[in-house]
Amino acid sequence: MALPDSFIQKLLDNNRIEDVVSGYVAMKRRGRNLVGLCPFHGEKTASFNLYPETNSFYCFGCGAGGDVVTFIKRIENLDYMDAVRFLADRAGMQMPENRRENDRDTRLRLRILEANREAARLYHQALYAPEGQMALEYYHSRGYTDATIKHFGLGFAPPGFDYLRNALRAKGFKDEELIAAFLLARGRSGGTYDVFRNRAMIPIIDIRGNVVGFGGRVLDDSKPKYINTESTLAFSKSRNLFALNFAKNTGRELNLCEGYMDVIAMHQAGFTNTVAALGTSFPEEQMQLIARYADRINLIFDADGAGQKATRRAIDNLRRTGLDVRVVTIPDGKDPDEFIRNKGADAFRLLLERSSNAIEYRLLEIGRTYDINTPDGKVKYMKEATALLARLESPVERDVYAGRLSQLLSVSKDAILQEIRYGERRQQRAGMKRRLPELMRQEQKELRQVNPEAVHYPRAAKAEESLLGTLLMHPDYIRTVRKELPCDNLVTAFNRELYERLLEREQQGLLVELAFLSADYDQDGMAYISRMVRDAQERTVSLEEAQRYASIIREEHKLKALKDPSNASDEDIQGILNTLRERKQ
Repeated sequence: MALPDSFIQKLLDNNRIEDVVSGYVAMKRRGRNLVGLCPFHGEKTASFNLYPETNSFYCFGCGAGGDVVTFIKRIENLDYMDAVRFLADRAGMQMPENRRENDRDTRLRLRILEANREAARLYHQALYAPEGQMALEYYHSRGYTDATIKHFGLGFAPPGFDYLRNALRAKGFKDEELIAAFLLARGRSGGTYDVFRNRAMIPIIDIRGNVVGFGGRVLDDSKPKYINTESTLAFSKSRNLFALNFAKNTGRELNLCEGYMDVIAMHQAGFTNTVAALGTSFPEEQMQLIARYADRINLIFDADGAGQKATRRAIDNLRRTGLDVRVVTIPDGKDPDEFIRNKGADAFRLLLERSSNAIEYRLLEIGRTYDINTPDGKVKYMKEATALLARLESPVERDVYAGRLSQLLSVSKDAILQEIRYGERRQQRAGMKRRLPELMRQEQKELRQVNPEAVHYPRAAKAEESLLGTLLMHPDYIRTVRKELPCDNLVTAFNRELYERLLEREQQGLLVELAFLSADYDQDGMAYISRMVRDAQERTVSLEEAQRYASIIREEHKLKALKDPSNASDEDIQGILNTLRERKQ
């Protein structure tokens, strides 16, 4: 039975690989990843690696690898469906049984994406129609240029109850499809009406370029200030970041703001590496999405109570990913949009340069809570501060901040370090009680050769592996690559079949990630694919680099005919000669 993407996604969300594996293997954090002794072969030096960003594992010792389902298949000796049931039971989820329902969900998801795309076009057109004048003036009053408005696809939802409904009905959409997209709602009398009315409209676009939802802001003081798309088959706010489709290719540093308008203002000012989190809960999925595209994250939240609470929550969640977390403090409690309008982009750039790291920020925040001039305040501050430092992995960081606390509190550094070590042991005991990991060992036969043709065509296979790993890390590249690289150009059969599968999933609007392949490949196949993803994860691969891999594959496809030139046509032979000539040059 084929399982719907929506079910698999929920299964993965409820079974993060680090949580599942820690029940079998003792893991330690090493930067953004975790390492431990492999449960699939005997070893004394840890070579088993977990990659939370891609929800995958790989062992450098025995070559085992894959996603969380593959791990359970191996460790519990189960087939795919039984492994899925195992994880579903672990998360308290019911297994879907109706295949027709699965197919229906896939078709409905595609219709939701199509409806969202048409709605975005209609809202943008309405913005420049007479009824959109007030919204257009609102955007201009915030300093947005028409170029920025076009870049973000900003629009306007007219005040009537049936503007969008009538327009999309005329394009063949059914009311039930539009309700599923959160574009229509059903009234008490049974009729339908537009969800977004008389609002400035901001499309939410995923990294593949799909319009997955909307944020609608009022133009006056009415409530609620924002209406945002709720969860649909095409959208989950916990798995998206606003403007990541633009920011993902700007480098390995991101700015994280609270809202749409701040992000748009910062992009217009030249800070195109800025995103918003679509909420203040900062779930694990968003944090891993950030970690996939950044090494450093600058938190830029409002100075009010809610903003400071959001900052603390983001710091706690982001530091677990191994990111360099910085906090940008804006003077006088202004938001980024207002500060840039009043002071300019250069002044804001200085704030970024002077940002404090997460630990410095938290220590300052704790310091504002207690009066360290009193004995009681000093003790309470030290206990909370040392508990914070006990969570640091780096002994150097601990030593540096212990020295600062010693000077601030006039307490010996040794006493502070002792308190930190006590806090660390206390946290470790609490962690052991939560996880109760059971170490398991299992011998495994040597990984068979999944792709035997790779031995005969090493250059082609290497380029294919690099390209496929890149596409799994950056699914948004698929649309460009597929135009340049036909499926039959891949030289090795295993990689060719995998490439066809990725193209098919992308064309159907399905998610393209490692975890969605485990139903189609055995353990050794998943290990091979996992290695591709791991290698791509360790590189910063641009679209141009992916296109270079595609070019190498096309060359190797032509040269493959040299293995048996007697079967090559005159045209093929001429193409081979041209390719050899180009390589020689």
